[in-house]
Amino acid sequence: MKFSKVMAVGLSVAMVLGMTACGSSSSDTPAPSDNAAQPATEGEAAAESSGKRPVIGITLPTQELARCQKDQEYMTEYLNELGYDVDVQFAKGDAATQVNEIENMITNGVAGVIISPWDGGALTTAVQQCHDAGIPVIAYDANVLDTEYIDYFVTDDLVGIGRQQGQFIIDALDCDNSEETHTIELFGGDYGDASAKMFWSGAMEVLDPYIDNGKLEVVSGQREYEICAVAEWSATKSQERMDTLLSTYYVDKRIDAVLTQNDDLAAGAISALKSVGYGTDDQPMPVITGMDCTISALKSINAGDQSMTIYKDIRQLARHASDIMDSLVKGEEPDLSDVELTTYDNGVKEVTATKVPSLVLTKENMDELVFDSGYYTREEVELEQ
Repeated sequence: MKFSKVMAVGLSVAMVLGMTACGSSSSDTPAPSDNAAQPATEGEAAAESSGKRPVIGITLPTQELARCQKDQEYMTEYLNELGYDVDVQFAKGDAATQVNEIENMITNGVAGVIISPWDGGALTTAVQQCHDAGIPVIAYDANVLDTEYIDYFVTDDLVGIGRQQGQFIIDALDCDNSEETHTIELFGGDYGDASAKMFWSGAMEVLDPYIDNGKLEVVSGQREYEICAVAEWSATKSQERMDTLLSTYYVDKRIDAVLTQNDDLAAGAISALKSVGYGTDDQPMPVITGMDCTISALKSINAGDQSMTIYKDIRQLARHASDIMDSLVKGEEPDLSDVELTTYDNGVKEVTATKVPSLVLTKENMDELVFDSGYYTREEVELEQ
């Protein structure tokens, strides 16, 4: 099969019902035609011999992140279209739970497994077990580390997203055209998330020179990722950390910018800032970044609280994952001729990765990126026409 680089603007959003439990399965389309490819994996062979559709296992890191709901929605839709049922599980922010989910999928005879890891370094043995059972494995959104048995990695330009966040701050503060010093604090994603480290690397590649030359000042002195990483990408933990920073370092000083590397971290920081008077005419919000284009972030951007988010079309991520898995299950080489490719080192091998473009979304281009494309409707975001 061949992927298109840009999905149709008119793509409709189909909400998948009945999937609010921790795990769910779905089968919404007719069985494959008689001329389907011969089964190539043990799971597909077993499914065809029993007259059932093959099942693709999907394990996502948490149900708490809004973007994971979109991942579930679109992968379920696209895999159903391709003739598969799905077994979707959420790891509840626990690596051991995710390992158990994968082992159960193997036992249940799935045809393939798509893993969005909670902790990319904790799944080596589980992926080995998939390989031993003849089950192809794709890493989704974040890489699985220290294993040679990841077939493909479906993701974004991870370092590039961090650069976009950092550059937005530099441009918003006009650092290149001013000698003024601006204050900034830094919030990274969960330390166990391999992608979070890459987002951080990209952002600091942009910000470090301005910190070093004095145009940006990290008043707390907290510049190391190990210190700034927020466990579980938690909005609550982000709020708690921002509360501490404000009460310790900003009692009589204004904070001008906050690097928060996803929308949940941004939401927590904004709550803390509002509690001490930011978000008024006398004390405007600092520049605040985000990522994932959640509905709550769009509302926050529209209200003038959050400055931007990174828009990644999850429909493209889900389509890439679904089509690649379909090829692997059928024993075919995926046709990636129309997809932007890169590789990511997982510690053992350079994993071939598809790369979905990321765009900076602000209040000014929200209509074009989100509503005109059909990614969300105004009704979903609860914005007036």
